[in-house]
Amino acid sequence: MPFPARLLSATLLLGLTLTNCQPRPAATETAATTTPPVAPDTPTAISAATISKYLQAVSSDEMLGRKPFTEGETRSTQYLADEFRRLGLQPGPNGTYFQPVPLVEITGTPAPALLIKGKGQPLSLEYKTDFVTFTQREQPTVSVQNTPLVFAGYGVVAPEYGWDDYAGLDVKGKTVVVLVNDPGNAGQDSTLFKGRAMTYYGRWTYKYEEAARHGAAAVLIVHDTQPAAYPWSVVLSGAVSPKLRPQTDNKGADKCALEGWLTLDAAKRLFQAAGQNYDQLYAAANTKGFKPRALGGLTLSGSIQNKLRRQTSRNVLAVLPGTTRASEYILYSAHWDHFGIGKAIQGDSIYNGAVDDGTGLAALLSIAEAFQKSPEKPQRSIVFLAVTAEEQGLLGSAYYAQHPPFPLNKTVADLNMDMLWPYGPMKDLTVIGYGQSELEDYARAAAREQDRYVLPDQTPETGMFYRSDHFNFAHVGVPSLYASGSFESRTQGKQWIADKRRAYTADMYHKPADQFDPNWDLSGIAQDAQLYFRVGQRLASETTFPQWREGSEFRAARDKNANR
Repeated sequence: MPFPARLLSATLLLGLTLTNCQPRPAATETAATTTPPVAPDTPTAISAATISKYLQAVSSDEMLGRKPFTEGETRSTQYLADEFRRLGLQPGPNGTYFQPVPLVEITGTPAPALLIKGKGQPLSLEYKTDFVTFTQREQPTVSVQNTPLVFAGYGVVAPEYGWDDYAGLDVKGKTVVVLVNDPGNAGQDSTLFKGRAMTYYGRWTYKYEEAARHGAAAVLIVHDTQPAAYPWSVVLSGAVSPKLRPQTDNKGADKCALEGWLTLDAAKRLFQAAGQNYDQLYAAANTKGFKPRALGGLTLSGSIQNKLRRQTSRNVLAVLPGTTRASEYILYSAHWDHFGIGKAIQGDSIYNGAVDDGTGLAALLSIAEAFQKSPEKPQRSIVFLAVTAEEQGLLGSAYYAQHPPFPLNKTVADLNMDMLWPYGPMKDLTVIGYGQSELEDYARAAAREQDRYVLPDQTPETGMFYRSDHFNFAHVGVPSLYASGSFESRTQGKQWIADKRRAYTADMYHKPADQFDPNWDLSGIAQDAQLYFRVGQRLASETTFPQWREGSEFRAARDKNANR
């Protein structure tokens, strides 16, 4: 998962007092301490040994950390293609197991300061200390000069909530300053938007897109640790490294020239220079009917020098054709990429990504093997997809969704696996984005077979539903499931797994230490993979399509695609 998404989720979840969580219904208060009911020697069972075989392979040092644009990509994607071939799966419509994904690597060096002019003395904001900027424009140099500054609240246009932060304000050629998160989540009024649960409007990617749609020259998000749910250090670490972007025909010309973040302190100084009070503006922005406004005649100038490298990465996919409805597709997804070879920590420089997301790849291959071994062949086609550049912003899944090898209106569902916990069987199945689609009913039925209970995401304010590859399929209307055992160990309880996750976040996440450990108990990952396999089996045997719930923001996209 792209930084800081998974760190954000784990940090918040583990920081909560677990005993204060809402109790589940009495009927689910007890769960047996047995393992999943399918015996490990049956043809369709997924075992810990199978998970281990694949996990050791994809996270080995020989894979060089699986970074796009490196030898590690060549090795890991070829391994996946070879395994799909060995399992007897068919290649994609282009006759290969690869979908080319053209990307550009942009290494940007911002000017050391953003210069603010207008009233009184000029204000100079310092790179990294006060701000970070980057760009999606494929140009050697991008700059904005003397662009008028405007404040547009949360930068949200949401007709379904009666909200328009750009109403009556022309921002063409201007620099827009917006707040992080969305009004309901960041503010104190739980009646706004979805209250505590972040919506897509709270995502920084959306804010950049919306500012560009309105013609802004630049957009800066005010970082505030509480509503952002991660510290400035997280923003900084993600901003200063080279970034992969999709190659586009217009080379990013439709994007804002500068995108970036301001620290809260820098924003307060900026508003003060404009004769405005930050706290008053913040309160106004969290009030329905907020009116955007110019910032006291101030202007902003800044620039970035870029080094560009264009190359084609690749998604890896394979197909098990359906027996009777081969033109309808069930999609399993996981991301193959990680961070390659980087800064050595305790003498190790290979960022193996065993948990992130070697576990998802191991589950993907194990499920493919289970379908091939099953005496009951699927009536619908099953697509197994390992995507590139998830860690760079969900780029591989976005490319698939925009250039689908199989029709979206014939894609039944996406079942996504991203970072499964190698700490043994769980009593729970935590569903990220609970309440979105009928796939939760399928997951609940499969969980019941394993004597597990379904648990909604315990930190909806982090917006995790929008932070892994399933989101790109949801965004185009395909119902998506993202779930795993995360909250209650079957044998060790809640606090034990919380401590394990905390230790992983502190010591292993996005570090060379995230490597295969022979002491791991992989039976929990096998349990999750088995559950996903059972969901896919049921979907493959039906003639209906699962639907989005009433009120889901993705329902309209599904309805639109269904009529194509």
